[in-house]
Amino acid sequence: MFSLLIKQSVRVVCRPNVQCVSFQTRQFHEKMRFIQFASDNGKESVGVELENGGDVVDLLASGKLQCGNMVQFIKGGQHNLDIAKSIISSGQDVVKRSSVHLLAPITNPEKVLCVGMNYVDHCAEQNQPVPTEPVIFNKFANCIVGPTDNIIYPDITKELDWEVELVIIIGKSCKNVKECDAMDYVFGYTVAHDVSARDWQMKRNGKQWLLGKAMDTFCPLGPAIVTKDSISDPHNLGIRCRVNKETMQDSNTTQLVFKTDAIVAYISQFMTLQAGDLILTGTPPGVGVFRKPNPIFLKRGDVVECEIDEIGTITNKVV
Repeated sequence: MFSLLIKQSVRVVCRPNVQCVSFQTRQFHEKMRFIQFASDNGKESVGVELENGGDVVDLLASGKLQCGNMVQFIKGGQHNLDIAKSIISSGQDVVKRSSVHLLAPITNPEKVLCVGMNYVDHCAEQNQPVPTEPVIFNKFANCIVGPTDNIIYPDITKELDWEVELVIIIGKSCKNVKECDAMDYVFGYTVAHDVSARDWQMKRNGKQWLLGKAMDTFCPLGPAIVTKDSISDPHNLGIRCRVNKETMQDSNTTQLVFKTDAIVAYISQFMTLQAGDLILTGTPPGVGVFRKPNPIFLKRGDVVECEIDEIGTITNKVV
């Protein structure tokens, strides 16, 4: 990966389908925050935030990058990263944040995999033993929505719950990876809300987790993918969830039972992981179903914020 050092300059940028932006760059050490976005005219693109919540560099506007979405960008490996670096360093193709709508940073992964029972403090919350091997289940691409999109409350459930999670994004194809090599196959991290219908997860469908986890809009994602070397330590980040501004989950990824390298190595024994695949790594304590003295569940109109330090916050309304 790389960091950026941009010299002081003033530019006015005008390109087709890109808003003219007069901006002053400054000398700074920039973390890489990759996004997908739609512009005012509805055109979708791949970009980089100049800072969390800041203006956006449209990586596709110049035509130098030959990719249509984030998965294709990641598949291009270091070649695409080098082109992205040159585009950003040029100071061109910057669009104002107010003129874009953030999409999920990945919308079409081959796999959306999840790890259950993966926080020590979450196991304690349930009075359950810490697993000796990762508990794996899955969602699908139909679950994915953007960082500010609505969560659709299905009429079929009465027990809708929240789960904030750190997400691993796979950077290149791998199979039977050794744990000591696993980080070579990681592109970066983002935030997910693992929306869960507890009645379908824990009581119905033979207590199989799938239906309770894989309904439409059950995986808000974003706001950006932060590259692995742009994060100080993915296993020492504050992680929290708020419902209607009230903090429900507040922990740290130090509590993860299985860290990134162990998760990637374990799953790769069973299936080939592909560039752009998502792995949700589990949730800390504070979910609604285990609240005392009585469970608390989401209702229509609730606003859920899922936040992880150094990555950002996604905010989604239940409708």
